Amino acid sequence: MDLNTRPFQKASGCRKSLFESTDKPALGPLPAQRYEIGIWSRQLADPSYHVCVDGNHYSVPYSLAGAKIEIRLTAATVELFRHGRRVASHVRRYGPQQPITHPAHRSPAHQKYLEWTPERLGAWAQGVGPATQELFYRIMASRRHIEQASRSCLGITRLQPQYGSERLEAAAVRALAVGATSYKSLKAILEHNLEQIPIAPCAATSLGPHANVRGAGYYSVREVASC
Repeated sequence: MDLNTRPFQKASGCRKSLFESTDKPALGPLPAQRYEIGIWSRQLADPSYHVCVDGNHYSVPYSLAGAKIEIRLTAATVELFRHGRRVASHVRRYGPQQPITHPAHRSPAHQKYLEWTPERLGAWAQGVGPATQELFYRIMASRRHIEQASRSCLGITRLQPQYGSERLEAAAVRALAVGATSYKSLKAILEHNLEQIPIAPCAATSLGPHANVRGAGYYSVREVASC
């Protein structure tokens, strides 16, 4: 006789009937996805509220910048925890290094940068002149995070009301000639009237497109948010 159907000696029923009446009703369905073993690690979120996993940077809420984050890594996902509570989840990326930022993780200050897309910044710079447009593209090509590039370019837009488009364009020409592609450098050129000093022929540089300048179109698809 099967052990599961053998009657109990001191109680009614058998193992099978006890399972049917007690255990089976409490069972739930199996998970839809196969369990994946996760690899755990800890890391401090950087000032731009990202953690680095295999060269790619994944965002956490901006309030956790500088905080210790627990990372659970599987083949498909990157889960981020703070004190055991999951604060973010991203699809794991392979290949080229790039930041993966969820829009909701950005601070209110960074949210406003989204209004100035790379295309809009490029169009504004084009309205000032070709050197300014080239300068914007080089700034965007040289920054790791698009927010960093946007902050630098937005800072330059704020110089235009004070110094005017003509001086700003002249300063951009000089900045490109000496390789000073940043907001601080351009501001210093304007503050010290350096754009009025003739550029030595050996320092001149082409303002035309070249292989190292990717243009605004590259950044329209660079950053994909996932959660």
